[in-house]
Amino acid sequence: MSPLKIAFLTTFMDLIGFGIIIPIQPFYAKSFGASATLITLLGASYSLMQFLFSAPIGRLSDRVGRRPVLLVSVALISVGYLIFGLATSIPMLFVARMISGLGGANLGAAQAIIADVTAPEERSKGMGLIGAAFGLGFIIGPALGGLLGQHHPTTPIFAAAGLALLNFIFIAVYLPETRGSRPLSPEEEREEPTDDADVGRFKALPRLLSKPNMAPLLGLALFYTLAFALMEQTIGLFIEKVWVTGLPLSAEEQTKQASKLTAYFLVIVGVAATIVQGGLIGRLTKRFGEARLCKIGVGVVLVSFVLIPLAGRVGSFPMMLGVALLMASGSGALHPSRNSLISRSAHRSLQGQALGLNQSLSALGRVLGPAMAGALFELSHERPFWVAVIILSFTALISLKITQPSQAPAEQ
Repeated sequence: MSPLKIAFLTTFMDLIGFGIIIPIQPFYAKSFGASATLITLLGASYSLMQFLFSAPIGRLSDRVGRRPVLLVSVALISVGYLIFGLATSIPMLFVARMISGLGGANLGAAQAIIADVTAPEERSKGMGLIGAAFGLGFIIGPALGGLLGQHHPTTPIFAAAGLALLNFIFIAVYLPETRGSRPLSPEEEREEPTDDADVGRFKALPRLLSKPNMAPLLGLALFYTLAFALMEQTIGLFIEKVWVTGLPLSAEEQTKQASKLTAYFLVIVGVAATIVQGGLIGRLTKRFGEARLCKIGVGVVLVSFVLIPLAGRVGSFPMMLGVALLMASGSGALHPSRNSLISRSAHRSLQGQALGLNQSLSALGRVLGPAMAGALFELSHERPFWVAVIILSFTALISLKITQPSQAPAEQ
């Protein structure tokens, strides 16, 4: 089995586990007495660890290899899920999500596997494969979570812990070390060597920001994810507020109904993202180029965010599913294109660090977004989405500065 397929499968299994608990996490935390603000801060605690550790873990994978980093991180994910399912208090929920967040800071290392084994001109297609793993994870994960959650709120959590353990075994048995496995392309041979001792996230930042496209791409990572997190952390609560609250159901039945509708929404997102990133991104890249796809993706997601509160006012859940389709199509075009351009802008020896920095800034958006989302939702169930629209409008302006590269990574 090729490293590309193994990277796909390990990411896929990781994202299924992550997706399983999404439909039930808000309502599971609610059962401990958590407010909307605490529920969204719980999501922020996971992302805080990714912000702090994604770049260092990516850089560590540049030094010691992708395989050992992924093994340790997946083990941490499993432990975090286990503690989450056994939690007896809100502080334990936070500890558990922070442990899983530390393990989940491995995406830069997983993406670096793609950079290790693909030529620059094929990079977006390879990144699309990782994106397809995300999409499939969001199809199967939330669907399983919604189904298992009908039995008991902790059932999906323990299933996620078991899946992470299986992923650990799969990586241990099948994943070879890929760092330095591909011969250099002619363009990469012309690159100057870098200082391998420069490990720190902030030391690398000025050098990385000096590369073409890097500053607007990293700006995109932060502000787009900030806007998306406002939606992501409140969409379940929004669906509950509009389509479940007021129904003649018990509190337990309302929780199950809200989890089920949220799972439907997320499954549609996963299906559309998988189709775009797994089947269409190669052809779209050849036709439009990564830079233009970044701009198109931001614009399409912006429109979808405008439509969410409008669908709530109309009271049409089928319209919400159509919005999910539109949103995922834009996101599916954006993510692999952005990741490909970041990889192509960085020296080969810094792939893990550059992609880790990308994930670190994305995680910062997922810290700030949930921190704002709960308070905004408590003011109005529509407000998180309108604030996200404002942020995405600014993000669209940033995307205009991205240009299509004419060659492989720039010389150092």
